[in-house]
Amino acid sequence: MSRIGRLPVPVPSGVEVTLEGQSVSVTGPKGSLALRVAEPIRIGRADNGELEVTRPDDERLSRSLHGLTRTLVANMVTGVTAGYEKKLEIVGVGYRVVAKSPTELEFALGYSHPVRVSAPEGITFTVEAPTRLAVIGIDKQQVGEVAANIRKLRKPEPYKGKGVRYAGEKVRRKVGKAGK
Repeated sequence: MSRIGRLPVPVPSGVEVTLEGQSVSVTGPKGSLALRVAEPIRIGRADNGELEVTRPDDERLSRSLHGLTRTLVANMVTGVTAGYEKKLEIVGVGYRVVAKSPTELEFALGYSHPVRVSAPEGITFTVEAPTRLAVIGIDKQQVGEVAANIRKLRKPEPYKGKGVRYAGEKVRRKVGKAGK
């Protein structure tokens, strides 16, 4: 049995969960999210108000979707209550970020032009310093994807470590040429 899949999903007060067939929608103080559950998996309510994810059999597909579905639903509940945040750092001389609005950033990353990034629906940016920013939203997958796309603008290079990296990310450094 899946260790993660059999755990119930706690539903805190202030969060409303609607189950209609294979669709689950979660509404909380920060917004609402919806998910279409894959076919063999079922979601129901336990007696104490928690959500339980069950599977009909022990086939490979059912087992693989069991824990995944439970985690996706738990992430939705966490997203509408606390939200998600991914922090990024910029390393390099002259590399910086400026907030044009809560949903638009302008980067100076060593290119001949500034790079503008617009946030999709449901994502906001905060710039704490010219070299530190955060991506904030309620959908964990979307927050991670936007942060990855920003990092992709100028990946950290291994010789000097310049580029955009996640906060706390360790960049493996190379030695470079040996001088005479």
